[in-house]
Amino acid sequence: MADPMDKVPEQAQGKFYVDVNCIDCDLCRQTAPDNFDRNDDEGHSFLKKQPETPDEEQLCRDALDDCPVEAIGDDGE
Repeated sequence: MADPMDKVPEQAQGKFYVDVNCIDCDLCRQTAPDNFDRNDDEGHSFLKKQPETPDEEQLCRDALDDCPVEAIGDDGE
């Protein structure tokens, strides 16, 4: 389960986030490319934009559900 106290620093403010357990597998960036991006220097994903539509919300939820290391969280903001 993702830890909101360990968010990677690049996060867009809002309820979805990526924590430091990200292994840079690319799943979230492939699932929701409009919302997730990669920090090339640090080798991890981050949420570049919170979902703005129901479709984006579902794609972010899918990425959260499918993350192999549970590094994506939803703190319900």
